[in-house]
This record gives sequence, C-alpha cells and structure tokens, in this order.
Amino acid sequence: KALSLLFKQPIQIVGAGRTDSGVHAKQMYAHFDCDFEIDSDYWVSKFNSFLGKNIVIYRFIPVNEDAHTRFDATSRTYEYYIHTFKDVFQNEGSWYYFNQLNVDLMNEACKILFEFEDFECFSKTNTDVNTFLCDITEANWKVKGNQLIFTVTANRFLRNMVRAIVGTLINVGIGKITLDDFRAIIESKNRGKAGFSVPAHGLYLVNVKYPYID
Repeated sequence: KALSLLFKQPIQIVGAGRTDSGVHAKQMYAHFDCDFEIDSDYWVSKFNSFLGKNIVIYRFIPVNEDAHTRFDATSRTYEYYIHTFKDVFQNEGSWYYFNQLNVDLMNEACKILFEFEDFECFSKTNTDVNTFLCDITEANWKVKGNQLIFTVTANRFLRNMVRAIVGTLINVGIGKITLDDFRAIIESKNRGKAGFSVPAHGLYLVNVKYPYID
C-alpha cells in the first residue's frame, strides 16, 4: 500500500517467505516491479515515513526482471532466543525458560541434524509442500550470559520447523530424551514423536542469501 501511494501506481510485492504469527525478522527481502529507476537513499527515507513503527526498510536493490525473492534464495538463517533469568526487558523478544539445560548435550544433538535431509517430523501436518527435504548447514547453541541463542541455517525450512527443532532439543537438554531418541524421532518422520513447538516470539529470521546480492 505504501509503495503504491509513493509511486502512484499499483505495486504488488513478493516476500522471501512466510513465518508464523509472532516471529520477528531482522532481515527480510521482497521484490516488486516498477517502470522507473529508484534513487535508493531518497526513497528509503520517504518510504519509512509511510510505515508503522514495527517495520523499517534499509535499501532498494535493482535486480534482473526475472529475480524472485522466494525461489532465488540459496539459504536462510534463523536464531531462537531464550533467557534463563527473568528479564522484563526481554519478554517480547525472547522466551523465558528457567529449567536447567545441558547445552553441551543439546549441541551434540545438533550434530545429528547434519546426518539427515528429511525433516518431516518437525513439520506441521497437513502442509502443502511437495518435499520435506532440507539441507541444514549450521545448527548450534551459544551461551551469552543469561541468554541461550540457537542458530540454524538451511537452504529451506518447513512450516514450524525451527520451533519444533528447538522444542525437541529442549527435551534433550532436560534429559527427557536421549541422543538416540533424537535420532529415532527424525527417522520416524512423525511430528507426534517430536517435541513441543516453542513460542513464536523468541524466533528471528536473521539472514537470507542470494547469489546476486552482497
């Protein structure tokens, strides 16, 4: 709507993908077609003045007319934030989880993800995807004070996949399931055997990569 008002012509945008309601994005791309060149610096300032406080545009990037933000992406990276001590300033952007977690064991479980390509067990049921295959290239937990940060990178993600992976890794961290159980869950391809889906507000899309954007 803002672009259409600014450019005085109907503009439709296509985003790099969808996330669950409540999930944040530190980086997101969208593409649109228009019939004139855009001065990025001028229009960024102008455009942001039309947008609400929960979204900001950083730049316009000219690309080939057949470029597609969803299908051309080569990888996406998500982070999930947990704080282990009550912090009122993090309630909107991090999940408060106070139980003791074995982070070393959770990182061992992360390595098991690299053994597989089919992650149907972490996908929402009744989804319309043609394949559950994903190439995970990064998965790890880091401790930063009272905060735990899970980072995962793949060429694509299934609906609810990251939140389900985190919930299942939490079960490893509290000793509810073993590493062998974690592997068996993936092999089962059964969402009912995987862990709970952690709250959306701790999840962030942080990076989307394209072959033609630095």
